[in-house]
Amino acid sequence: MTVPFGIEVSDRIPKQRYYDADFFALEGERLWSRTWQMACRLEEIPDARDFVEYRILDQSVVVVRQDDGSVAAFQNACRHRGVELVQGRGRCGKAFVCPFHGWRYDVDGTNVAVTQKRSFAEHNLDPADLDLVPVQCDTLAGFAFVNLDPAAPPLRESLEPTASALDAWKVGSLRAEWWCAARLPVNWKLAVEAFVEMYHVVQTHPQLVIPTRFGMRDGAEFDPAAFVDADIEYLRAMSEGMAGMCPSTDVAVAESLRGIALPSEAKAAITLWNRTLNDAVVDWHRARGHDVPDLNDLEDRGLNLTFFHGFPNFVVLPMYSGASAYRFRPLGPEETLMEIWSLERVPEGTARPAPRAPEWWAVDDPRWPPIPTQDFANLPRQQRGLHARGFEYMRLSAGLEGHIANCHRVLDGFLAGLPHDRLLPAVQEVNQYPFERPILDLPL
Repeated sequence: MTVPFGIEVSDRIPKQRYYDADFFALEGERLWSRTWQMACRLEEIPDARDFVEYRILDQSVVVVRQDDGSVAAFQNACRHRGVELVQGRGRCGKAFVCPFHGWRYDVDGTNVAVTQKRSFAEHNLDPADLDLVPVQCDTLAGFAFVNLDPAAPPLRESLEPTASALDAWKVGSLRAEWWCAARLPVNWKLAVEAFVEMYHVVQTHPQLVIPTRFGMRDGAEFDPAAFVDADIEYLRAMSEGMAGMCPSTDVAVAESLRGIALPSEAKAAITLWNRTLNDAVVDWHRARGHDVPDLNDLEDRGLNLTFFHGFPNFVVLPMYSGASAYRFRPLGPEETLMEIWSLERVPEGTARPAPRAPEWWAVDDPRWPPIPTQDFANLPRQQRGLHARGFEYMRLSAGLEGHIANCHRVLDGFLAGLPHDRLLPAVQEVNQYPFERPILDLPL
């Protein structure tokens, strides 16, 4: 199949991909129907028969905790006349009951009651055709994921190498500190792309650009004490700017090390500071019963990174003991729901209340932390600018924005209807650490 507005030059992205209604409809048919999507946090369904509704475009899925503690998912439609069985989240009790005519389904999707059963013809009562339609469902790192395509590869395979990295970070032992949602007047891809490159940081987030954090300022000799001060300033800016991600407790641990003796040589000093801080953060949390990874071990394994992508719309950003998670869902060709979770460590075995589903805040809502506020200020202006008659395509930096180009070419593979065995290696490539990745020769 020929993809409309397809990528012909890898570092040039046609603007119509971000607003054309037919292109958006094709994504609904061939992308969102075939990819793994984060449906909920597991603490939203802590007990047997707790459920959450997950919506993606015109599809609704009910994700439900089974009596044995596992998690299953079903199409959210009564087998009688298609009425949605649930809305939002709750607890199904003895059965899911259709609000229209009272058909009932057990937690495992089995139909257990057809009201006035004798009034139906025999061919409409085939037991094999009365149960709820199952949806692929699996769990990873404290999240439940669903895939509407029964032929799709397993979740873990589809999220590698991000899946293994989240395991190493012990993201599954994190719990939601807060959960907020933004209704962005932009295409979902535009929203994702604002967070997968570092090129924008200098201009958009000037509070994060601290020269002495990198060892030098204006050609002066390296000053170990100034470097430590700068790094603590950066951690505080991240903590306050995200209202989480880098927990305030970790900033306090860094503060307690401010007087550390460091060598005068920059590389040795930075290495010693980072390893000392890593150990101090780990010791602080483990002393309080938190399941936290050995940060220096992650460093040695090349996993102490701050961004992991699960194609197409899921992101986890770990930092010291905490993390943020992002999910982007299309609401229309030029509208996206972006959700942010701030995740923190808690003592093992500690029960946390299910996070309250958020209101959808506007991009200019004053309740947003400073860093998302800065990102949100750019996005509507970019979406409007794409409609300029003289603007034809985005021209990407092959060295700084290659991840965007890679994702678009994988998207074209889905839109072209390629089979999963062709798509999977490319998906795994774009799940790699994205910042400053070059444009790749993808196996499509």
